[in-house]
Amino acid sequence: MTSEHLNLVKLCVGVYHIDQLRASQAAQISGYSEPFPRHVTRMRPRRSVELLNGGSLYWVIKGLILCRQEIVALETVFDSIMGRRCAIILDPNLIRTKPIRRRPFQGWRYLYADDTPPDL
Repeated sequence: MTSEHLNLVKLCVGVYHIDQLRASQAAQISGYSEPFPRHVTRMRPRRSVELLNGGSLYWVIKGLILCRQEIVALETVFDSIMGRRCAIILDPNLIRTKPIRRRPFQGWRYLYADDTPPDL
């Protein structure tokens, strides 16, 4: 990845292993007509153009960044209770990364290319 890429990092709450994330996403996409997993979040990233220029979502599992998925698209979705949300559409391929410790945080954070762990 080059330094022009901007990424997101997100805690993978309730998931204890990459295979569990993979199974959860497979179950999720079986209900959609398109084969892409999605993660719905409250806020839409303001820097979406940079994210869609080759960015990835890095998953923190049990305090470690362990894998990433390329961001395919960002879509506005509506929830009957919560209103407007942002669906982060992801490539189904989970790419393992070198484990990097990450402290807990809420929501998502931008992750610059210089701070990303290398792929394994």
